[in-house]
Amino acid sequence: MAFEGLTEKLSTTFKKLRGKGRLKESDIKEAMREVRLSLLEADVSYKVVKDFVAKVSERAIGSDVFESLTPAQTVIKIVNEELTALMGGETQKLKFASSSPTVIMLVGLQGAGKTTNGAKLAAYIKKNHGRRPLLVACDVYRPAAIKQLEVVGEQLGIPVFQQGQGNPVEIAKAALAHAKDHGNDVLLIDTAGRLHIDEALMDELRSIKEALNPTEIMLVVDAMTGQDAVNAAQAFNEELDIDGVMLTKLDGDARGGAAISVKAVTGKPIKFAGVGEKLDQIEPFHPDRMASRILGMGDIMTLIEKAEQSFDEKKAEELERKLRQNRFTLEDFLEQMDQLKNMGPIQDVIGMLPGVNAGALKGAVIDEKALPRVEAIILSMTKDERENPSILNSSRKRRIAKGSGTRVEDVNRLLKQFDMMRKMVKQMSSPQMGRKARRAARGGGAFPFM
Repeated sequence: MAFEGLTEKLSTTFKKLRGKGRLKESDIKEAMREVRLSLLEADVSYKVVKDFVAKVSERAIGSDVFESLTPAQTVIKIVNEELTALMGGETQKLKFASSSPTVIMLVGLQGAGKTTNGAKLAAYIKKNHGRRPLLVACDVYRPAAIKQLEVVGEQLGIPVFQQGQGNPVEIAKAALAHAKDHGNDVLLIDTAGRLHIDEALMDELRSIKEALNPTEIMLVVDAMTGQDAVNAAQAFNEELDIDGVMLTKLDGDARGGAAISVKAVTGKPIKFAGVGEKLDQIEPFHPDRMASRILGMGDIMTLIEKAEQSFDEKKAEELERKLRQNRFTLEDFLEQMDQLKNMGPIQDVIGMLPGVNAGALKGAVIDEKALPRVEAIILSMTKDERENPSILNSSRKRRIAKGSGTRVEDVNRLLKQFDMMRKMVKQMSSPQMGRKARRAARGGGAFPFM
């Protein structure tokens, strides 16, 4: 998970500050020294770290902090604000041309994930902006690059324009004409990459840029390459004057230094982040939310958005009616678990809650296998048993355990958790919802993955 190591180290540093009550200048200097070391270990550029710590120190060693009733919280607030500013401040959106089509040119080194993430971006634009994107295969050198683009395009329902291993500039021009004739209002040009930057690559990219005058040049960089990603971003920006960056494999980089450094080094914003291997795992990059995650303060807005995307509105309304009438069944429970799975790994979802350290959840708290186990148990029941669990006697439980590859104890545990949830729901749906129900809701004890 991105920033896992950095989050743990910063949390430890700020915990020491909170324990001191009133702060002295020496306390802040010691905290800033630990912040500097933490950022350097996270593979953040040395110059970026130096400038960042200087800005935070200048603000922190001031009257506002020492006169505050909560000086430690004020220091954390300053770090949060400066970290947000470092990563770009406000969320930067895609630019769309005033006259169709919009041309987005995807550039980057080989292996950064241009082809797959370009297709992800096309699907995102189609879903969230109501556009009709066209993917263009201009990587004519890498074996199977065109086929790869066609495969992911087909999986996502995005058309692909290709003319085999021809001239990339001519292919791009032909794609532009094709888009105008067929009503495609966004072109995403998948260009060739190299293992390293060379003049031949840059000449070709400059020619495509000159021929199409793209609305947006999006650099795709692999977050896991750390400072190499930042160096690549700097080189591409100097040659092509890029408009934005897409960070791929951000979920696989426990350090996250590239995300913090790239805006400061290039001056160009990170606009999107690839956060998983699935073709829908791409999201806009929000500097404020990312800063909040890094500091262990959660990310409620992204959590809400994931829930909105994953949960069916009609099913939610039907569920609400059932809850009000106390008709919540194991079938409904299974459906909720299924929709919860669509939100991504449970550890990542819970890690977005304020005050929850996702790294500390490893192994001890989260059981990722629990959801499939619950699903197997419920699917091994008859329809009558799901609707009315009270009919489950010992022989039925043994049959269900055998059918689901679990133990009778697992079946009993699920039934107990389900009963707890039903009681909690009944209390919460009543006009006189008491403290006990609120505590149960906050505690999460009724959920099988806790």
